[in-house]
Amino acid sequence: MLATIDNVQSKGLLVAQRMQWIKKIDNDFFELSAKTGRNIQRGLYFHASGNHMVITHGFTKKTQKTPVNQIKHAHDILREYREELQ
Repeated sequence: MLATIDNVQSKGLLVAQRMQWIKKIDNDFFELSAKTGRNIQRGLYFHASGNHMVITHGFTKKTQKTPVNQIKHAHDILREYREELQ
């Protein structure tokens, strides 16, 4: 996963989207993807401010579609993050 983050950082978001390292999940979240052997590791993240992004959590994705419970978990973390900023 760290290699993918480094690639996104060095190549930029537009290249990362073309290379399918990231994809938009909804209005708040993007999915970061890294392949390890046969497994595909995913991390959900949101833009906090400026160039600052927060990865909420990671998981192993077994299907094409991102599981709803993983998206809900990310939204719960985002809500907590915003509450702490207030």
